[in-house]
Amino acid sequence: MRMSQLFLRTLRDDPADAEIDSHKLLVRTGAIRRISSGIYSWLPLGNRVLRNVEQIVREEMDAAGAQEVILPIVQPLELWERTGRDVAYGPQMFKFKDRRETGFALAPTAEEVVTSIVASEYSSYRDLPVNLYQINWKYRDELRPRFGLLRSREFLMKDAYSFHVDVEDLRKTYAAMYEAYERIFARCGLTVRAVEAQAGEIGGDINHEFMAVAPVGEDDFVWCRSCDYAANVEAAVRSALVSPGSSADASIAAPEAVPTPGMGSISDVAAHLGVPENTLLKSIAFDVGGKLALAVVPGDREVNEFAFKRAVAPLAARLYTDEDFARNPAIPKGFIGPDHSEVSIVVADPSVHGGQGWVIGANRVDEHTRNAVPMRDFRIDVVADLVIVASGDSCARCGGELSVDRGIEVGHVFQLGTKYSTALDATYTDDAGAQHPMVMGCYGVGVSRIVAAVVEEHSDENGITWPEGLAPYDVQLMVLAGKGDAGAGVKDAAERLYRDLQAAGVSVLFDDRDASPGVKFADADLLGMPVQIVLGAKGLARGVAERKIRATGERDEIAIDEVVTTLSGR
Repeated sequence: MRMSQLFLRTLRDDPADAEIDSHKLLVRTGAIRRISSGIYSWLPLGNRVLRNVEQIVREEMDAAGAQEVILPIVQPLELWERTGRDVAYGPQMFKFKDRRETGFALAPTAEEVVTSIVASEYSSYRDLPVNLYQINWKYRDELRPRFGLLRSREFLMKDAYSFHVDVEDLRKTYAAMYEAYERIFARCGLTVRAVEAQAGEIGGDINHEFMAVAPVGEDDFVWCRSCDYAANVEAAVRSALVSPGSSADASIAAPEAVPTPGMGSISDVAAHLGVPENTLLKSIAFDVGGKLALAVVPGDREVNEFAFKRAVAPLAARLYTDEDFARNPAIPKGFIGPDHSEVSIVVADPSVHGGQGWVIGANRVDEHTRNAVPMRDFRIDVVADLVIVASGDSCARCGGELSVDRGIEVGHVFQLGTKYSTALDATYTDDAGAQHPMVMGCYGVGVSRIVAAVVEEHSDENGITWPEGLAPYDVQLMVLAGKGDAGAGVKDAAERLYRDLQAAGVSVLFDDRDASPGVKFADADLLGMPVQIVLGAKGLARGVAERKIRATGERDEIAIDEVVTTLSGR
């Protein structure tokens, strides 16, 4: 492609609304343009990268035995109502009605649709297993789209769905897809760690996220320095640390009320009393089955909401809101203690379940209580690992040291079980004539997210450094031609080289513009093709072209008549 003909406008300055490198650089390189909040157009260079990622994903899915389909983006809301996910997704789901007042949704995912299709086509154990995938656009009405492609309202996703006679068969496909994902991300040049995760609205008992390691990632994940344990922070657990001492320790003084005027935060109370934050208890209010419940952890730690919900399951739980506190003045926000008379369930972290005296909320505004002892002054109904794991905690698996990093979720695989097949009547008949629900797995890859994650990992102060195989073009060819006969000769030589590279199967972005060398070099570094070839009058006179490896900055010279064979590998 000639740059003089390419639909491209590069930008020298970062866009005002961009916060992270991938967003800045994808806009500056003309790869994407914002049309509305969280919605982007993919322009020629960006589209070529997107298609390269898509092709890698397609090749690995095909190799793993999955079959490609195209499922509708517009989906009947009735299917979602049958699984209850129309409510679970809430306002994130784009919903509308047609002229007949029939409800539809723009697909945020496709479990319901694909399950209904398989249920209508297959009914025997002889038909299974089957694994279907698509690469298609998905839609979620994010409340606050940000970070460019990382939290958008329209995104390209590969989603696969497998159907089986039993869990053992599912696990075989799950393992094959897991390995395919590892190959996909390696081919895309991403540093990725697979971690145990929460299932979220998708469901299932066993699942793994694939996290591209990146400081700007929106998710924290935990990994052990001594073993292979790794988990999303929502699902991570640590080695339980139980406070020493007996709950009946007579050496601890009786509870004492202390005034804490206007001090509803742990840090304020600790500073006022002159004690460490880890001697206070943090009591976080939840609504569990319509009643008040508390999650209780040391003051220097944060409550893992998902861990609390696991602890009280199957009861439904949600965090108290400001509206809840406003309706219940007897539950003073910032001053709640675990001895509150209206508490139905007290769930405490193991580090609370001991003989230590703690500072707790007094259940009255502007007041706390010191010397509160678990099981003496307040009850604990459930002991569960409730804290968000932090760096330095001990691994529950081996006792080693845990570390916390940030990452971008680029893939997620689930062992779903029979959640969808039961709701949507996807059953098979076994060899004895008995009917059973199909056992399912699902497997997602964020294709457009991969593009952003790659830029986060492969960029520098000058622009993008695309990995081979993902770059819009293999080579950027620049001609530096002066005026007169010498300049004409350089142009002719560059034209021949351009044609020869294309004939050899090398994709080339040919900068044939009438622009200064400085502009061409800056754009080449910004756009980030893996190899730059520069042909100028001095080099032509010596029969050489300059080669630059964009990722490393390494430069050398190649004989012009060897450029094609060197770059094509022929």
